[in-house]
Amino acid sequence: MKRIKPTLIFVALTILFLVASIANTSASPIDTVFFTVSMENPSTHYFHVELECTGLDLQEYQFKMPAWTPGYYWILDLAKNVTDFQVRDERGEALAWEKTKKDTWVVEAPNAKKLTVSYDVFAYQRSVAEPWLDDGRAFISPTGIFMYLNEKLDYPVNIKVNPFADWKNVSTGLKEVKNEPNTFIASNFDELYDCPILAGNMEVLSFQLNEVPYTIVMENPAEFDRKTYTSDFRKIAKSATELIGDVPYDKYTYLIMDQGFGGLEHRNSMAVFSNSNYDITNSEGYKGWLSFIAHEFFHLYNVKTIRPIELGPFDYSQENYTNMLWVAEGFTVYYEYLVLNRAGLFSRKEVLDALSHTFAKFENANGRKLLSARQASFDTWLNFFNWNNHTDNTTISYYDIGCALGMLLDLKIRNETNNEKSLDDVMRSIYYDFHKKQNRGYTDDEFRAVCEKIAGCSLEEIFNYAASTVPMDYQKYLSFAGIEINLNPEKEISFGVSLRKNGDNWIVSDIDRNSPAWQKGLSIDNQILSINGKAVNDESIKMLSNPKNTGKLSLKVSGRAGEKVIVIETFGKASCDYKMVPVAQMSTKQKTILESWIQE
Repeated sequence: MKRIKPTLIFVALTILFLVASIANTSASPIDTVFFTVSMENPSTHYFHVELECTGLDLQEYQFKMPAWTPGYYWILDLAKNVTDFQVRDERGEALAWEKTKKDTWVVEAPNAKKLTVSYDVFAYQRSVAEPWLDDGRAFISPTGIFMYLNEKLDYPVNIKVNPFADWKNVSTGLKEVKNEPNTFIASNFDELYDCPILAGNMEVLSFQLNEVPYTIVMENPAEFDRKTYTSDFRKIAKSATELIGDVPYDKYTYLIMDQGFGGLEHRNSMAVFSNSNYDITNSEGYKGWLSFIAHEFFHLYNVKTIRPIELGPFDYSQENYTNMLWVAEGFTVYYEYLVLNRAGLFSRKEVLDALSHTFAKFENANGRKLLSARQASFDTWLNFFNWNNHTDNTTISYYDIGCALGMLLDLKIRNETNNEKSLDDVMRSIYYDFHKKQNRGYTDDEFRAVCEKIAGCSLEEIFNYAASTVPMDYQKYLSFAGIEINLNPEKEISFGVSLRKNGDNWIVSDIDRNSPAWQKGLSIDNQILSINGKAVNDESIKMLSNPKNTGKLSLKVSGRAGEKVIVIETFGKASCDYKMVPVAQMSTKQKTILESWIQE
């Protein structure tokens, strides 16, 4: 979206306060938007928000609420949570307004010298992309709280947070205003929308790396070894920042909320739910947690600064399409494993096992033959959280296939340059040449051009893999590093049917595309009434989940059109584990590439 030079003038209540609050920004003290966020009764789940601006000179003001949160490729229609919208002028008199779109409130006030907008936001969605408020925490996901004036995203912003009286801390990646408790500044709305705020009674840990402060904020943490935990976070940060060689923030904040799933990256922070109890004695679970943290941390480079050109500046009112999420997200999966390995937290075997598991997920998926990496990236706005039998059968994860493509590119570059260059050089080149020098993202063609320049050869085959469903020649590329991969599929006997239990009833939830059950007319949401004439119970239903003991089943089912009997058969569902192991005998070049690629 084209940014228009501001024509509005925003000021604080007093010039002295304004000068103090934005002393560290390049903006003049007369073009700042002021927000106050309050939460006096968190059990109601409503934030109260006030927006103040003065010195206005427009005839009409369009206040908009974003429709989505960057990094979370799903239209959330965040305006649906807004209520009690009001506007007053400098005399305190209410002004008329009209809602012209689902996300737009229009105020006509040609003579107003000051506008104060107030509204409430309902916040009770457990998500890293939407706000939450209860008596345990306040999570301010900025796109769901702060309105912006249409086409005025360049304005600096001042935010005052009034936390619930019983809470002791407010944490965020935003810069603090000196001598003003819980008051923060952002250079513009893009920065504001990239900096969530967490308030409550959190435990706070910290460490420093190259004189940069890092803060770990945790809600309701369990008992665990704080020293080891903090040390491991530091190792991850060190490994990732050394890879690029530059740190694009003055401080970094980890916002870790209570039990849940998911995480969202930001340039100087992350917001994640803890799907771990922090038990570092649980090696497998804890390493999975560190992998999650490494992924979200590396996004401060890959997505936030090394990004497809479509991913910023954003149009917050609608979808922002890109073909390149297989790079932005998929390469981040690849690098989370390498970052952990270089940090000394993952062994070579653990990296290879993680890669094998990642490849198996998308290669064995029913949608592998239907959707390319580029298509999966573009269609994420349709499929991001649209989980059903159709998507299970027709889609793949751009996270997983992008990880595979990242590995192929890395190994190809290493081999072609005698291990003098790697995918690391591609990432650094784009970071410095596009982000640092030009302050922009890369186009699809520019990304390929950088890769081929560093490799010194055509990479047609790999980019064709990204644009098509052609099978990848894994062994060809892994041989460069002396790695052997298992490509021999095994046939798993299956009925291709998944079930869910609803009370005492068993319901069909998924059916494999083109399986005998699919072809014979079994449908999702059919209720299984009997199997081979026997009433369905927890014991008889095992015949469907354990097909090795029978080749056919007669199912009596009930659907919307009534009852019917369907005879289904088993079939051999091919799957492969893509297990990777080093070969016993390697050439000097293979050994050099392997040792440089993944440490023992």
